[in-house]
Formats: sequence, structure tokens, C-alpha cells
Amino acid sequence: MRGALSWPFLRLYMLTLLYFSANSILNVLIPLKGASLGASNTTIGIIMGAYLFTTMLFRPWAGHVISRYGPVQVLRIILVINGLALVLYTFTGLGGYFSARMLQGICTAFFSMALQLGIIDASPDKERSQGISMYSLCASMPGIIGPLLAIGMWQAGDMNGFTTAMMVIAILTGVTGFSTGMDKKEERTDQRQAERGGTMLQSFGQLFINPHMFKCSILMLAASIVFGAVTTFIPLYAVQIENGNAAIYLMLQAGSLVAARFFLRKNIPSDGKWHSAYVMGIMLMLAAASLSVSYSVLGGAGFFYAGAVLMGIAQALLYPTLTTYLTFVLAAIESKCADGFIYCDG
Repeated sequence: MRGALSWPFLRLYMLTLLYFSANSILNVLIPLKGASLGASNTTIGIIMGAYLFTTMLFRPWAGHVISRYGPVQVLRIILVINGLALVLYTFTGLGGYFSARMLQGICTAFFSMALQLGIIDASPDKERSQGISMYSLCASMPGIIGPLLAIGMWQAGDMNGFTTAMMVIAILTGVTGFSTGMDKKEERTDQRQAERGGTMLQSFGQLFINPHMFKCSILMLAASIVFGAVTTFIPLYAVQIENGNAAIYLMLQAGSLVAARFFLRKNIPSDGKWHSAYVMGIMLMLAAASLSVSYSVLGGAGFFYAGAVLMGIAQALLYPTLTTYLTFVLAAIESKCADGFIYCDG
């Protein structure tokens, strides 16, 4: 196999799958555990939101650090820190969960930056969206089984199983990450990744003056609010719906996401053009999913699970579409700046 499905890429996808396995369990168990300890919805939201907030906050710096020290060295350090965060969940309460979520968020900022820069840099232009989509697919695949495992552990009161799961995931992720070697050809690729990381850091400063980045950021921010809110509170919301089950919902959402990213990966635009109707269709699907989930309290489980499928498909298509588009338009702007064709402030 070549391109986005070649062995070097498959190795990165496997590491991605292992890395995000813990989150598929934690996203269900933390809200349930928090509610059992008497935590308010606000407290649960803050704990869960700490992960996404720190990921967003540290992501701009991730490119700079990777450009200075190299993706391999940074990756190995964050895998150790991520392992410590997973262990922290096994013996602490809500305060420890908050700290662990923050550590995980920081690690994810660097992890996703390092892997996605590698995929973007090493992929041919026509397969760039497929590579990003496959990375996102593997990040989402644990969501098919993880919620079911989490619900099973919770209903059985098996916190020893939870401890074992976190330890095993931490060890397997670390071993896989540390055993990922690079030959000389890959090292040269890493140098290009590092240079790209520094450029992306500079591009972040143009968030409000670059119309392409501003447009994509607003769309992704709006979608992330919906995705994050649903993922956080579905375990508590599902019990209010007749025949509603959080594990089934999350499995349907993750299964739809994985299927869409695999079977529709070639349909994601990879030509550097803005496809208004395509993006509008994704956002309308997201709105329909949100409306369906919210109406399910009155309409029943059918709306609840239909929202899961629509949410998964929208999530599968939006991120790779926006990311791929930005890799083309930002690279084009950089090229013109370097050649003196246009004036670039900052």
C-alpha cells in the first residue's frame, strides 16, 4: 500500500488509536462519578472542559516547541506525561480529575500537532485530506467500544477494572510511541515538519486578519461547542429519555463518525478551494443533530439516536474539510509573501 495507507502512516494511526482510547472511557465515567459525588453540572462541565480549553490554549505553542526540539523528542515526553495523567485518575477525586484533564489537554495539543504535521507534510496534495481523515478516524474509533466498557464498569461498580484499563492504556501507548523509530529519510521529513510548525505558529497570530483562518476558526469553534456539550452531558441526559442509553448513543455517534471518515474520505475536498454548499450542508446537519437530541426528551429515543448518527457524520466531515482547506490557502499565502508578490503584515 502507498500514500495515506502505507505502513509509516498506519503506524501513526495505531499510536493515535491507543492514545485516544482512554478518553472514550473517561468521557462517560467522569460525569457519572462527578454526579455520584454530588458535583453540580457546572463543576462537571468545568472538569470536562479543562481538557478542550488547555488543548486550545497550548496548541499554538506546540508548533514552536516542535520546531525547536523535533517531533520525536516532544512526542516521547508528552507520552510520559500523558501516562502520569492516566495514573492520576486511578487514586484521586474531582480535584485530581481536573488536574489530570488539564495535563491530558496539554499533551493532546502537542500530540495532535506532531502527528498531523507529519501527515500533512508527507502526504501528496491529492491524498492530504485522506491522511487527515484517517488520523481523525483512528482518534474516534475507540469511541465505539469505550462508552460500553465505561457503562459496564460503572454499573458493576468495578473501579479496579477502571484502574487496570488506565494502566494498560498508558503502558501500551508509551511502548508504541517509544518504539516508533525514524530512518534518515523520515528525519529529513521531520525537519520540514518543524519548519511548518513554526510557520503555523506565526499564522495563528493572523487569526483575526486572515479571512480564511477566521472563517474556519469560527465554524470549528461553533461546532466544538456542540460536540463538547453533547459528549460531556449525554451520560446524565440519557437517563431522562425513555429507552435512552448513553453507551448506545456514543457508540452510534462514534460508529457513524468512523464509517463516514473511512467511506467518505475520498469525497472530502482536497483541491484548496472553498466549497460553500458542501460546508453549509455539514453545518445544517450539525444543527439538525443538535435539534434532534434536544427534542428527544419529548419525541423519544428515535430522535435521540438519529441525532447521534447525524452528529457523527457532521463531526467526521467538518474537521478534515476545514483543516485541509487551510493547509492549501495558508501555504499559498506564505509562498506569495516569500516571493514578494503581496505585502504581509507581521
